[in-house]
Amino acid sequence: MYSASLPPPPRRDFISVTLSPGTGGIEAAAGGSGGYNNSKAWRRRSCLRKWKQLSRLQRSVILFVFAFLAVCGVITYANMTEPWKSLTSRSIEEQKMDLEIPGLNPANQAVLPIPKKADPNLGDYSDFSLQKPPKELPVRRGRGPPNLQLRPPQRNTKVKSQDGAAKAEEEPRQAVQEPKTQKSVISWRGVVIEPDQITESPSNKIKEPDKPSPVESEDQKEPVPLNERQMAVIEAFHHAWKGYKEFAWGHDELKPISKSYSEWFGLGLTLIDALDTMWILGLKEEFAEARKWVTTELHFDKNVDVNLFESAIRILGGLLSTYHLSGDSLFLEKAKDIGSRLMPAFSTPSKIPFSDVNIGRGTAHPPRWTSDSTVAEVTSIQLEFRELSHLTGEEKFQKAVDGVMQHIHNLPGKNDGLVPMFINTNSGQFTHLGVYTLGARADSYYEYLLKQWIQGGKKENELLEDYVKGIEGVRMHLLRKSQPKRLTFVGEFAHGRFSSKMDHLVCFLPGALALGAHNGLPSDHLDLAIELAETCHQMYAQVETGLSPEIVHFNMHAQKDRKDVEIKAADRHNLLRPEAVESFFYLYRFTGDKKYQDWGWEILQNFNKYTRVPTGGYTSINNVQNPSNPEPRDKMESFFLGETLKYLFLLFSDDVDLINLDKYIFNTEAHPLPIWQQQK
Repeated sequence: MYSASLPPPPRRDFISVTLSPGTGGIEAAAGGSGGYNNSKAWRRRSCLRKWKQLSRLQRSVILFVFAFLAVCGVITYANMTEPWKSLTSRSIEEQKMDLEIPGLNPANQAVLPIPKKADPNLGDYSDFSLQKPPKELPVRRGRGPPNLQLRPPQRNTKVKSQDGAAKAEEEPRQAVQEPKTQKSVISWRGVVIEPDQITESPSNKIKEPDKPSPVESEDQKEPVPLNERQMAVIEAFHHAWKGYKEFAWGHDELKPISKSYSEWFGLGLTLIDALDTMWILGLKEEFAEARKWVTTELHFDKNVDVNLFESAIRILGGLLSTYHLSGDSLFLEKAKDIGSRLMPAFSTPSKIPFSDVNIGRGTAHPPRWTSDSTVAEVTSIQLEFRELSHLTGEEKFQKAVDGVMQHIHNLPGKNDGLVPMFINTNSGQFTHLGVYTLGARADSYYEYLLKQWIQGGKKENELLEDYVKGIEGVRMHLLRKSQPKRLTFVGEFAHGRFSSKMDHLVCFLPGALALGAHNGLPSDHLDLAIELAETCHQMYAQVETGLSPEIVHFNMHAQKDRKDVEIKAADRHNLLRPEAVESFFYLYRFTGDKKYQDWGWEILQNFNKYTRVPTGGYTSINNVQNPSNPEPRDKMESFFLGETLKYLFLLFSDDVDLINLDKYIFNTEAHPLPIWQQQK
């Protein structure tokens, strides 16, 4: 028998764990020490192990992302530095201007004689002063065509008190203000500016729309009868309006050949552009039809991109002008609506506005191909927005556009007052430096310098200074003589090289120069205006159809059987533009020389001969050199009714009170806006 042996007792292993609250560490008696201890060294080793566990691709992607973010940060910092600096400097300059320039409300314009010849011994910029306003006389309100009264609304909506005590209380206040404003400021090379009496800035409180006041019987003037040429303009307007009404009513532009229409913004551009033309021409029935459309069909809450510049000069300018001529508050309400919807364009780092605005969404953006805006566009919306502030009392409109002018006034990159064509909306700096022109993309910058100065009562001296400098730059760099007739023309200057190219758009310049001379600038401005107007006339007269092409090149070398004007195949189209007849209008008003009326009459006859469409409307043409086939383009631009026919009608009138140029200033789309009058 075997004895059974008992199994050995089970083995028990023990692990002793000691918790150390002070360090948070754990020590294993069996396993030794050196586990997780939350130290920096341990965390670095842990992160390094995790980094090594990543694949090479993952590590490359992470490094690329960090590098990309660093580059973006550097670029963003570089772009934001200049706007911050410019905003700081601009705010300082604005504070200085607030001390130097009185408020921007109406002031009496100076009444000036026809400019006298400058003393040759004093050079191009002899000292001259603008005359102070004479003792105020009863205002004579001009009359339009028969039974049509042009009545600008009163700016002060407060009813005058007949109580003599109230008047006596006002006089001491004016006496206190007067000494502060009667200072002479030397602006540019001896040009002496004498500011008008101080006026109040627009109030933040919205004013009620002004109503036209009844005209005193002694202020009324018998209307000047319409002459044969004015009747011809009215007939041309009727014919153009017939085509628009029948084939394009409520749309942007008429296509008269195909009897259809084209849309740009979908806001009835032709109709709005023509409103004040119809009022001036006395077309009451057509005006009433158009007003009804504005009342019921013109709405701006549309998801559509519009161009800031074109909308401001055509729509906002057209509505403001029509309000002033008719006194109908409907047009002011619509003007305030579109003006407010255009304001997002100014939401840029530099406050230089974007070119395009979605008026329904309230967003703005630059063109899809660049972040630049053109200088002419951002500096040719000021008359309209300033007037909107002046009427509504809302300073935001004027503040935005005045800020643009102040920024450009202080900006480097000009060449003797000439500005480049482009400006960046992010940095606020000029781009494409070295190219200077008075044609497309720069033209109306110079025009609006002068016109803002006149609009505001000739007190904003920086505007005048920049304008005078600009004209001096034109004389130095852009003026030349052609052959064989030695016509004075304005060319272009690009990277040190002169080009004899001149746009038809440049023909605005004779009118601007004449307007400046009428308002006290040197008489040689008028002399230059007369020479350039002759050149613009020859741009029509030397062409087979008698109509100017869009662009000409001037012959600068005497050669047998060659004209002064040379036309390239790509430039020989005519868009029914107004610039030449605009300048003829100014020069006829200021000189009385009837040759300007004759030149305008020739242009109207040639429009009727080569651009008139029998079923209604006028069309732009592709070839001004082929009278037998001018190649119609099937498009009637809105400015043909808004500008060209309006200026022709005014040119043929001998009534200086029909849009009196001492009371009104035309915007660049020929919409007259009042010159701000002195507060009483």
